[in-house]
Amino acid sequence: MTARPPLAEAAWLKHGAVTRLLAVLDRDGEEARAVGGAVRNALLHLPVGEIDVATTALPQEVTRRVAAAGWKAAPTGIAHGTVTVVIDSQPFEVTTLRQDVETFGRKARVKFGRDWLADAQRRDFTINALSASPAGEVFDYVGGLDDIAARRVRFIGDPGQRIAEDYLRILRFFRFHAHFAAGAPDAAGLAACIRARAALALLSRERVRMELVKLVVAPQAASTLWVMVETGILGMVLGGVPYVASFERLAEREAALGLEPDPVRRLGALGVMVREDAERLAGRLRLFNAEAERLFALDGWWRVAPSASEQPAHALLYQLGPQSFVDRVLLAWSREPADAADNDWRALATLPQRWTAPIFPLKAADFTRRGVPKGPALGAALRAAEAAWIAVDFPMAGNAVEGIADRAARGVEMGT
Repeated sequence: MTARPPLAEAAWLKHGAVTRLLAVLDRDGEEARAVGGAVRNALLHLPVGEIDVATTALPQEVTRRVAAAGWKAAPTGIAHGTVTVVIDSQPFEVTTLRQDVETFGRKARVKFGRDWLADAQRRDFTINALSASPAGEVFDYVGGLDDIAARRVRFIGDPGQRIAEDYLRILRFFRFHAHFAAGAPDAAGLAACIRARAALALLSRERVRMELVKLVVAPQAASTLWVMVETGILGMVLGGVPYVASFERLAEREAALGLEPDPVRRLGALGVMVREDAERLAGRLRLFNAEAERLFALDGWWRVAPSASEQPAHALLYQLGPQSFVDRVLLAWSREPADAADNDWRALATLPQRWTAPIFPLKAADFTRRGVPKGPALGAALRAAEAAWIAVDFPMAGNAVEGIADRAARGVEMGT
């Protein structure tokens, strides 16, 4: 075991709700530490998000102490020793030290214990097996500190065995590499992922989606995706042709515009050429309805280009709304020769910042008072008027709008 001096900057550990939680659990013969991602991120000087806690105390003792402190405890994973503690609306997963006696995919038969080494050895990657005492002293049982220094993602123990315990670790290997590593992936880990890649078909669509949407927004996403293409893994995940060059160019354009990496937009650049691709991805990854609709809205990207007139862009923005408009423009831009500094494309992509689509000013009553009867004729008049209003670039002046209504009403009358 390697220990290092206390974390120089650990406000996340030494102040706030987690400090109070550790004070309750780390006493009276029991020990408690922060574990996993929070420690890893602190050592990499990255933001610390969720904080997980490991303890020698059994779940019943954790629950007793938490209740005595006046906090809420929920047995969210009691079979595996996990209790979720809520302090001031902030949740913490508190898990008793354990060993996985027997694994069945994600499921395992566990034995609780007090051995920090055994608990660390059951985890997936060395950088995720670090723990920190309430005072900030970091404990390393599996070489995680060296891998942090080398910016390397490495399985604990035999990579093939770790993967066989949960095949999602194939995707997690690439996801963590994209977020935290530098250079080529660990050779032993990569070889094990390739050998086991057929088992990706056994994973639930929801779990694959969860990993993929996290991977595509990572700092090293593009280089990692190229490796996944070369090893045949990405095509298996997407079920189609990956367009990593388009993905890479779209990410460059997001950065040039100061946009946050968007997982759905990037997924579209990676996997959507035609609507059928969007439909396949929506089903294969079981995307949320809003995510699927954004992918469907990418269809027709090849018709998007800067124009001397802003009317076509106004019309598209009116049709799609700001988010899907930017999605489609960035996708089209990523598949054009123009670079990320092109002023015409930049102006098109930033149109929603300068122009807000107005609300169609005509209502059904505007046509019934012009003698258009209710029913199909009324719907036809409204549609014709809206199309004419869009075609002349959304006028709002009374005379222009009234003229559009008059012509639409006459057109319906002549048509009947």
